[in-house]
Amino acid sequence: MLCGMSDMNSRVRVAVGMSGGVDSSAAAALLLDQGHEVVGLTAHMWKGSRCCSLEDVDRAATVCRHLGIRHEMVNAVEEFGHDIIEPFVRDYAEGRTPSPCVTCNERIKFGLCLAAGRKLGCEYFATGHYARIENRSGSYHMLRGHDPEKDQTYFLHRLSQEQLAHILFPLGGMRKPEVTAYVKARGLPALFRGESQDLCFVPDDGHGAMIERYRKELKKPGDIVKRDGRVLGVHGGFYNFTIGQRKGLGIAWTEPLYVSDVRPEANQVVVGPRSEVMRDACRLHDIHWMNEVPVSPLHCDVQTRYRHHAVPAKVCFDGNRAVVQFSEPQFAITSGQAAVFYSEKEVLGGGWIEVVL
Repeated sequence: MLCGMSDMNSRVRVAVGMSGGVDSSAAAALLLDQGHEVVGLTAHMWKGSRCCSLEDVDRAATVCRHLGIRHEMVNAVEEFGHDIIEPFVRDYAEGRTPSPCVTCNERIKFGLCLAAGRKLGCEYFATGHYARIENRSGSYHMLRGHDPEKDQTYFLHRLSQEQLAHILFPLGGMRKPEVTAYVKARGLPALFRGESQDLCFVPDDGHGAMIERYRKELKKPGDIVKRDGRVLGVHGGFYNFTIGQRKGLGIAWTEPLYVSDVRPEANQVVVGPRSEVMRDACRLHDIHWMNEVPVSPLHCDVQTRYRHHAVPAKVCFDGNRAVVQFSEPQFAITSGQAAVFYSEKEVLGGGWIEVVL
């Protein structure tokens, strides 16, 4: 049974967010093979994007023709620029490291695109994300995907109950090798991209060059310093660095050094040994709960970056703010990233890291 479809016993109309890649193509084909009416939907978000450009619209259309299904394009360029690009540039300019995929999922993919699918008469909107949804007597719960290497619930933790009620994740119970084998066996003309860790809209010359195109005044040299103020080198723009970064510092020292702080107001990048990048706690704002609000304090597992493991912590919250106290120090907790709360495999909610304590 496909994830999120346990209550679907009849043929329904589903819009599938498609990029022409393996995962979204597999999601569309799986739903079609199960007998559902499928409409391919591709958002044009940004020129040069690796999943939502006009080239991807054409690739998705090719897959849809192969499957014999309708394909539609959603123009999301204006919304993407306002909701994703502008905050992305602002966060880096203010010394934070943003996580734009979280906002993109909330507002664009499962906001604008889901609404577009509903206007086309589709009861559900499906994507190739590796996550699962369970309907428990009308309350929708999100669980990690079956493939731990591909689980994407970290980026989906801000979805609402209203959104979850109309979302399907056909790949949630599968592993990536199974999906790849299915696409090949099905003969789908999908694009087999590499597993890039970069953001889809960041150009090949990196996010720093992108920031400079929007904020030219930020491009100026500054000092790379130790916590005690000793100058170790010069950087070409503080926005090129993020907490925990080790490579690309351009300095030599007697031990490995990591970025421990970024100071836009002083145009400085602070470095130190790994011990100076370990933190016990952080403060969050704009808390979102996926289901009922639990009782504070909450003891759960908390994940502070996509590729980090969730670890035990105590979350004390009041309204839309919280303080997370970890059971042991964590590496490179970074303002601008999301802290996501888990109870075993289930996503409880999360918030944005505001201050590292």
